[in-house]
Amino acid sequence: MNVVVVGAGAIGMLVASFIAESSYKVTVISKREEQANLLKANGIVRKNLNQTIRINEVEVMTELSNISKDSVIIVAVKYAQLKDLYASISTLPDVPLLFIQNGLAHYEEALTLPQKTIFFCSCQFGAQKLNDYTVAHRGKGSMKLAFERGNHEAFDFLQQLQLDLLPIQIEENAEYMLFHKALLNCFINPLTAILKVKNGQLLESSHTFNIVESMYNEIILAFPEVKGTLSLEDVLDLCRKTSTNTSSMLTDFLQHRPTEMDTIVGAVIERASRRGSNLPTLSTLYHLLKVLEKSGEKM
Repeated sequence: MNVVVVGAGAIGMLVASFIAESSYKVTVISKREEQANLLKANGIVRKNLNQTIRINEVEVMTELSNISKDSVIIVAVKYAQLKDLYASISTLPDVPLLFIQNGLAHYEEALTLPQKTIFFCSCQFGAQKLNDYTVAHRGKGSMKLAFERGNHEAFDFLQQLQLDLLPIQIEENAEYMLFHKALLNCFINPLTAILKVKNGQLLESSHTFNIVESMYNEIILAFPEVKGTLSLEDVLDLCRKTSTNTSSMLTDFLQHRPTEMDTIVGAVIERASRRGSNLPTLSTLYHLLKVLEKSGEKM
C-alpha cells in the first residue's frame, strides 16, 4: 500500500513522518520544486517532544499523478488550497481519501466528490514547520478519525501504528467532530492572531480571560447541545496544553498568508445565524481580523 500525503506543511510532514517510521511506503506531494528536492535529499527531519531527532525517508512528487490503485490519500493542505486539488482528486474515485483541515467548509465540498470512500480527521496535537524538510512535534494529542462513507476499513492501518506520540481516536460523527474542533479554534485562533501572543498568554490577563469566557457563554447559548462535551475548563485546559504554541491563524498572519478565518470563525457565526442566534464577541473578533487581513498590517 502506498500512503500519499498531499501537502508538505507542518501537519502533512508530521503525519507522513510517523507513518513512514512504521515502515509504510509514503509519498509526499509538494507543489514547490525547491521543497521537493530538499525532501528527496534530506528526508523528513522530525524534532520530537523530548527533543530527539528522527529522520524518515519518503518518496516525493510535485503533483498528484500516476497514483497506484492500492494507494490511500491523506489530504493535508490548507482549506484555501483544496479547490486547486479537487479536479485531480476527482480522477481517482476508487482511492480512499482522508481530509485533514481546520474548519467546516471542506466537509460539504468533499461530499460532492466522486470518491467512494471518504474519512475526515481532526488533529489534537501541534506541529511547527521549521524549514522545508524539518518539522517539530508541538504538544502531544490524538489524531481523531471519523468515517463518512465507503470502505470503513480503508484507514485501519493508522490504528495499527500504535504510536505513543500519535494516538489514534475513532469518532462516530464526522461533522460533529469538525464542528467541535472549530469551536475550540474560535476560542484561541482569533484572539491570539489579533494580540500576537502564544496560546498560553490568553490566561495571563483577566481581560483576555473575560473575552474567552464571553465567547464561551455566547456559543453555549447558540449551541446548547455542545455543553455536555465542551466545558469552559476544556477551553482553558487546551490553552494550557498548547501554551507555548503559536496558533495556526497567527502563523498565517506572521507569514502573510490567507487565514482560515472564514472556514473556522465565519462558518461558526453563520451556523449560529441560521439558528437565529448572535455571537457578538466572536463576530467582533472576526471583523477585526478581516480589517487586519485587508489592510495588510505587518504582524
